[in-house]
This record gives sequence, C-alpha cells and structure tokens, in this order.
Amino acid sequence: MKILVINAGSSSLKYQLIDMDDESVKAKGLVERIGIEGTHFKHNVLGTDKEIEFTRNMADHTEAIAAVLEALTDKENGAIASLDEIGACGHRVLHGGETFKESALVTEESLKEIEALIPLGPLHQRANIAGIKACQSVMPTKPNVAVFDTAFHQTMPKKAFLYGVPYKYYKDLKVRRYGFHGTSHRFIAGEAPKYIGKAADDCKLIICHLGNGSSLSAVVNGKVVDTSMGLTPLEGLLMGSRSGDLDPAVLEYIMDNTGMDIHQMLNMLNKQSGFAGLSVSSDMRDVKAAAAKGDELAKAAVDIWTYRVQKYIGAYNVAVGGADAIVFTAGIGENDTQACADVIGGLAFMGVKIDPAKNVRGNAGVISTDDSTIKVLRLSTNEELPIARDTLAIVSRL
Repeated sequence: MKILVINAGSSSLKYQLIDMDDESVKAKGLVERIGIEGTHFKHNVLGTDKEIEFTRNMADHTEAIAAVLEALTDKENGAIASLDEIGACGHRVLHGGETFKESALVTEESLKEIEALIPLGPLHQRANIAGIKACQSVMPTKPNVAVFDTAFHQTMPKKAFLYGVPYKYYKDLKVRRYGFHGTSHRFIAGEAPKYIGKAADDCKLIICHLGNGSSLSAVVNGKVVDTSMGLTPLEGLLMGSRSGDLDPAVLEYIMDNTGMDIHQMLNMLNKQSGFAGLSVSSDMRDVKAAAAKGDELAKAAVDIWTYRVQKYIGAYNVAVGGADAIVFTAGIGENDTQACADVIGGLAFMGVKIDPAKNVRGNAGVISTDDSTIKVLRLSTNEELPIARDTLAIVSRL
C-alpha cells in the first residue's frame, strides 16, 4: 500500500508518498505561500530526474492538495499512474491534548474532538485540520489518519507533566506539559537501541531533537518520562525564533512598559525571540557566521543555546536514572558537528567524550569514544515514517 503523508502548516504543505511494501519514499514535495500571492510548488520523484516546479496562486489547502495529486499522477513527471494506488492519507496533527494518546482514524466524531483542541494550538491545529478536510474533499473515498505530535509523550508521570499552578486549571482547562516533535522522538527511540546493542525496552535515552525548533526527551524503556516543550512548543530550549524558558513575570514587565497586549507578547516570544531576537537571524548557521566575525551578541546567543542543551541533558540524566545514550538528531543535531562537540564538551566532568574522528557530518551512529561513560549518537530522524506506519496499521484493520 502507498500512503500519502501530509504535514500542513498555516500557509504551507509538505508531503511524501511512501510505499509501505518497503517503506521507500516514492515522491515528496512542498507547497509554500498558500493563500498568499506567489504560491510556490515543488515536487520530486525520488531516484529519478522527474521534477515539477511552478509558481501559481492557490487560495487554500484544498487547491494545494489538488495540485499535489495532479503532480503525483502527472504522465511525464508523476510517481503513480492513478489515485487508486494511494491507499490512505496520514496527517501530522499538532495537538492531541489528553483526548488522543495514540493515532486515530479520522471520523466525523474524532474530527470534532480534534477541532475542540484548537485552543491549545490555534495556528497549527487549524492548518492540520485544513489539510485533513482538503484530502476529504479531493479524495472522499480515501481513509484519513491523524497522528499527533503530543501522543508519544503521554507516558509522562504527573511529576513531569503538572505545572505548579492551582490544580483546578489542570482539571478544568487541561493546563499541563504535553511535549511536541513526538514522531521524531518516537522514531529515534526505536532506532537508537540498535546502535548500542540494547533492546528498546531495556534502554535509557536522552534524545536531542535540535533544529529551528528544538526539544529534548528523556526516554526509559521506550516510554517518555519527561520532555522540554510544554503546553505549547514555546517552552524549553532557546530556538530559532522562540524564547524557550523564561520567568513568566518577564511578560508582565515588558507589557507594562511597552503597551503590548498578550497576543503581541506571545507573537514576540514565538516569532521574534531566540536566535532571531538576540542576534542576526533565526538560522544558527547565520548566527555562527556572525560570531566567527567577532559579533559578541551572536557569540552570546550560541553560548546560551549550548548551555541550555547541556542543562537539559544533565537534568534528563537524572530523569532516566543514568542514560545509556545521548542522541543528536534534526537539522542542527544531524549537520552541525561543532555544535554537538560543544554541547558534549561541557559534560566532560561526567566522563562523556566525543571522538573527533567519528564526529563527522554524514556519519550516523556512535560518535563517542570507546571509554565514554555515556554513548553519544548522531542519527537522521524521519518524522514521516511513523505517520505512514500508524496509518497503515489503522487502515489495515478497517
């Protein structure tokens, strides 16, 4: 069966067509600026030189999905002969709240429950729902499955997910830590044990998903016991444009002195903070380039990022009771070897060491020295494959 995996953003749509017979990606693409002047579409068939790229205004996600299906079935540059080859659609959905502890078939009832969670992630949740409804509109006979960013983290105990606010806000409003990047953390939790000779159900991991958006998870025997993101993806590490952890009183102080309202404040914390707020860009590569030229604020931004990752690793080593491995993944984790070396350099007192000969870009697997007290790994994540696997499992039962 071929599964179409959809990751819909507010004005974008990423997709992959995965053949589940061998879990190979047949085609993938990206639609940007949906609903904005100059919508850009790019489609590739993997293993070939087949490509479709154009700029054409698209009003909404339904139009974007139609363009995706047209590209997939294009006679010259498509990946399939007809839509009959697509067995189902799997959708990344930001928030499952406490309603969804695992992936779910999209039905009239479950879609209402997903829509009820919009207040927990207004921008992303609406976009994810738009992607689902677009597929239902364009391919009404195909089953759809929702795979939630938060689901993998639902094994956290109360000591990890409750905040120190009156309990009534948890009971009435479900205010708690949820965690995100769940499909990435889940994929790595399944892959990492293979590289250290342990079973997934007998392994303690600290997973560092480090990219423009970053999060860590503490995983014991395949189950999350803590994670750095919270009610929303704003909490935790310094990120590309997100502030990460800060004293909540900072919000009141800035608002009182600037006249900002809470919506402007949250927009600033999500989109104008982190690297973007402290330095020249939201992209760590630009920040490091500026630091190399002597920009003191850029140097400070990199130091803050490194220090926060180190602090979370130290805390999560406690959470798992002594880690078997620290795993770096995602854009920075997979590609910035110096960033990984800098993080681990601050853990030397714990006996954790990176082997410079192994710490090279493109080298997947163990990158620590043989005598390192905790193994260090670099692995490529795959956020789409767990979505496709869950979709197959669910539709196979229909």
